Amino acid sequence: MAFISAGYNPKKPMENRISDPGPKSYEDFYPPVMAKNKGKWSHHEILEPGVLVHVADSGDEIYTIRVGGCRLMSTTHINEICDIADKHCDGHLRFTTRNNIEFMVDSKDKVEPLKNDLASRKFPGGSFKFPMGGTGAGVTNIVHRAG
Repeated sequence: MAFISAGYNPKKPMENRISDPGPKSYEDFYPPVMAKNKGKWSHHEILEPGVLVHVADSGDEIYTIRVGGCRLMSTTHINEICDIADKHCDGHLRFTTRNNIEFMVDSKDKVEPLKNDLASRKFPGGSFKFPMGGTGAGVTNIVHRAG
């Protein structure tokens, strides 16, 4: 039984009880290079629209490819996003406050294959599912509020 392996004692159900452990810390989900260099970043550059490189004091680099997202997504679309992250980014991605998606890779060699994959994915009407951009002096998703 799962509870017993976690130390649960059915004869004393209230002993060492944690009623609401809350969510795991977001820091548990950082890509390894980001976790290693947290708070120790030297600078970042926009290499092209939607592509950034962050350079740590140690010389480590992480490349971010930002693509447009939407506020409401189907589970099929989210599964496709996760498949891309699994294929190219060791499963790591993040959503921005404006509902864009950032795929993060730890090597410059991984940038072009990821960009090519993203550019190859289109909706049946022909528009890009994952348009790259939204950095620097570019257009990003518009977020509005009612009222």
